[in-house]
Amino acid sequence: MTVDGGNAPPGPADHPGTLDAWFARQAAGRGDAVAVTGPDGRLTYRELDRRANRLAHRLRSLGVGPEVPVAVRAARTTGLVTALLAVLKAGGAYLPMDPASPRERQEFMCADAGARVLVTDSATDPLAPVAHTVVTGPADDLDDLPADSPPPAGTRPANLAYVIYTSGSTGVPKGVMVEHRQVTALLTGVRDRFGFGPDDVWSMFAPAAFDVSVWEMWGALLHGGRLVLVPDDVRRSPQDFHALLARERVTVLNQTPAAFRQLVRHEEETAERGDAPARLDLRLVVFAGEALPPQTLRPWIDRHGDARPVLVNMYGITETTVHSTYRRMTEADLAPGVGSVIGEAIGGWTMRVLDARGRAAAAGTPGEIHVGGAGVARGYLGRPALTAERFVPDPDSPVPGARRYRSGDSARRTGDGDHEYLGRLDHQVKIRGHRIEPGEIENALTRHPDVRDAVVVTDRDAAGEPRLVAYWVAAPGGAPPGPTELRDHLGRGLPQYMVPAVFVALDSLPLTLNGKVDRRALPAPEEQRPDLDAEFAEPNTPTQKALADVWADLLSVDRVGLDDDFFELGGHSMLATRAAAVAGERLGVRVTLRMLFDRPTVRELAEALDATSAPRHDNSDRGDA
Repeated sequence: MTVDGGNAPPGPADHPGTLDAWFARQAAGRGDAVAVTGPDGRLTYRELDRRANRLAHRLRSLGVGPEVPVAVRAARTTGLVTALLAVLKAGGAYLPMDPASPRERQEFMCADAGARVLVTDSATDPLAPVAHTVVTGPADDLDDLPADSPPPAGTRPANLAYVIYTSGSTGVPKGVMVEHRQVTALLTGVRDRFGFGPDDVWSMFAPAAFDVSVWEMWGALLHGGRLVLVPDDVRRSPQDFHALLARERVTVLNQTPAAFRQLVRHEEETAERGDAPARLDLRLVVFAGEALPPQTLRPWIDRHGDARPVLVNMYGITETTVHSTYRRMTEADLAPGVGSVIGEAIGGWTMRVLDARGRAAAAGTPGEIHVGGAGVARGYLGRPALTAERFVPDPDSPVPGARRYRSGDSARRTGDGDHEYLGRLDHQVKIRGHRIEPGEIENALTRHPDVRDAVVVTDRDAAGEPRLVAYWVAAPGGAPPGPTELRDHLGRGLPQYMVPAVFVALDSLPLTLNGKVDRRALPAPEEQRPDLDAEFAEPNTPTQKALADVWADLLSVDRVGLDDDFFELGGHSMLATRAAAVAGERLGVRVTLRMLFDRPTVRELAEALDATSAPRHDNSDRGDA
């Protein structure tokens, strides 16, 4: 692998046109090679091409063409990849939606984007703004449609490829419009650094609605490699994910630092039990989505070294097409005092650190990151004022009319040309790789009739991972809602990763002298059991007590009752992974992540664990396989 490449912009000959045209060339040359593997089976390049062509014909008949957004909502199967490719073959732009996100949010995105067509694998959940729903799957009627490519739609590299929604500070999500040429520029811009090719096997870990999926999916398919879809339950289980990486012989892995720490912890716990972790074929691990503290890589480097797989940290933003910088991480970066280093701009991109007056910040002085070059997106869909505010003229570019993006991120340039990421300049945060505007959560909270004011901040849970904490003030005259009611209220309009782990009721929010919320004066959440709907019931059996102790330690609460829900206490998928591992070690039984998701109370989980460990005298099967 080439790991040191120049930053010269790719020339016109390097740009392969549209994404679907680039894929068609791979399909023509590698028809019998496996393109995608999922829980529902595998497709060769020829099979994927033909299935996508049939769906593209149907979409074309519904009026899909250049600049027409098409909503795609599907589980992580080969059908998802087929649908995304088909939208582009029809000439349209895909709008990916998480099937688990609230219906209200899905309908907002469709209405905001003007998506009149929905491609889905579920016929039972239509969306109001959509005029046409195309259901795909085993029972669809697409086999009667032509398997060859539809007539050219006239799509050009400057046409839209996709719209991905990100959190908005005003409480309204905003759609980022990305064109074909920005994605192809990304892949050509890193060509010399990574040497991607047909021997690579990529895991698609990110949800389709998260922009890293663009890099994973098209990085694999446009280089003739194989894409391995990671099912949702496997994504939540480091043990199962590690097994998938080994079984599928994945070579290219993309992870948020938080998710990778779970994978590293699994290897450590396996070794502590005296077992050898399964051998991996990784040649490259790319970190993205949040800050990477280099010291967290020590356990991995101690075990695997830093030569293979190569470890690369890439800073990026949805508005500048996934990745913007490249920084290879080595053992030297584990030294004390090294911050979250993000390197320099990739080929065709530019990065400037500017002060408040728009001038270059001196080396070592913090400033705002401005990203320019080939990856700058078209802007925010239907938000011209916000687009003008964030996408500003680029005086350093030789291209007339070029713009660069004001990221809102702070960094400082080091003496050797490297850059250290320092965090957000505003209150925007990243939780487990998801970019979140706390203002969107605050606005949703205050829409509850019994909530007057709210502010949302981040702190760290017992495992050291960032979490959301909501401080709120009750409206006068109403009945103050409990955490469960507030969590349910938010869950009806926000994705799960935006629901705070902790809710703190205050008489009033502290203010600064100029009347703004004084976030530094907010009290630390008390380490006590919140006021849940379930009455506290004391754990009694050894299994119940052990589970309650494990949960109390991980969730930073003083006690856990028999009927307390792990997730209502502030748990999330990564803490659940840790809870399952620690509980299993303490009890000497296998505790799976699925068991905890299916039985989230101490009572339910203890019953299941006791049943699986008890002697059997009949043929009943009450445990998890």
